[in-house]
Amino acid sequence: MDQVDIAIVGAGAVGLAAALALAEGARRIALLGPIPTHRDGRTVALLDGSWRLLGELGLHDALADKAAPLAVMRLVDDTGSLFRQPPVEFRASEVGLPAFGWNVENAELVAALAARLTTTAGIRHEPGLVSGITPDEDGVVLSGEGFSLRARLVIGADGRRSRVREAAGIAGRDWDYPQSALTAIFAHARDHRDVSTEFHTRKGPFTLVPLPGRRSSLVWLLDPAEADGVAALDDAAFARRVERQAHSLLGTMRLDGPRGRVPMGGLSVERFGADRMVLVGEAAHVFPPIGAQGLNLGLRDVTALRDAVDETSDPGAPAAVAAYDRARQADVRLRTGAVDTLNRTLLTDLMPADLLRGAGLLALSRIGPLRRLVMRQGLAGGMAR
Repeated sequence: MDQVDIAIVGAGAVGLAAALALAEGARRIALLGPIPTHRDGRTVALLDGSWRLLGELGLHDALADKAAPLAVMRLVDDTGSLFRQPPVEFRASEVGLPAFGWNVENAELVAALAARLTTTAGIRHEPGLVSGITPDEDGVVLSGEGFSLRARLVIGADGRRSRVREAAGIAGRDWDYPQSALTAIFAHARDHRDVSTEFHTRKGPFTLVPLPGRRSSLVWLLDPAEADGVAALDDAAFARRVERQAHSLLGTMRLDGPRGRVPMGGLSVERFGADRMVLVGEAAHVFPPIGAQGLNLGLRDVTALRDAVDETSDPGAPAAVAAYDRARQADVRLRTGAVDTLNRTLLTDLMPADLLRGAGLLALSRIGPLRRLVMRQGLAGGMAR
């Protein structure tokens, strides 16, 4: 049977990044699963630390002309609340950065990571799906379409329905929100000036994020019934509806890419590793697309795992798995709780929730040190070593 040091189940963006980040020295890496190629209008705002990690992996040149900087992040209370506050703007220059991060289409990021994979020594890619995961005294045996191998460490990057999580016996708690996210890419008449705008509505966030040129990506959370109606519109009517929801902030809008729809839910796990298996990305945490934390947190998982396995010759040793679990506990739980709380306060019209949210926005707009602290903590969701 083939032997590898590390096997990664799942070849999306986080799985690809993990393979590249861990392919150091003489490690033998197996990346298992098909690399996604579909486009669905989804982008990712790679925060400063995530962007630096991709630079370490040699990807800046490949992504430079496909990503737009996020110099300003603007929050707008569009709930109609009695306690509605003026828009709050966070400027990267306040924390000494040219940009909080860079926004790129998911498909472009995956393509760049996959291209880098082909030039990196020590990585074997098996595109077949994993059908069996069995721990034994020497590691973990994985089998699937066209392969059978044993790994000293298995990384589950296989999403919300993770087979690695199930094989490791790690309990997860998942939940659904009464929302669906519509995604799309638009061209528009006005310059976005590198400003990302997040409107907080009663149905959830409506966010426009810059792309290169006069283009932006959309993530719009709605209740499923309204999402059905909006998704059924033809391209021109859909663009007009989005322009109206954005209060014509970017002028006339035209669809300039694929459209997608994603049901909203959340997931948390009791621990992040067990029995020579660890979880990264959406196998370990899922929450709504608020504050650009999702994929950035997955890349932060990769960085923490790299740090943990660098301390030992056996990447699946109990000490390495335990170190990774400790590194992720507080960070992931804090961010999952914060995003869940904000999303749920948007979905209620109860006065105490409105008052609390309004007071928070007021504090952020008036108290400079607090605003800068929040910005630094937000950026930490993508920090690399």
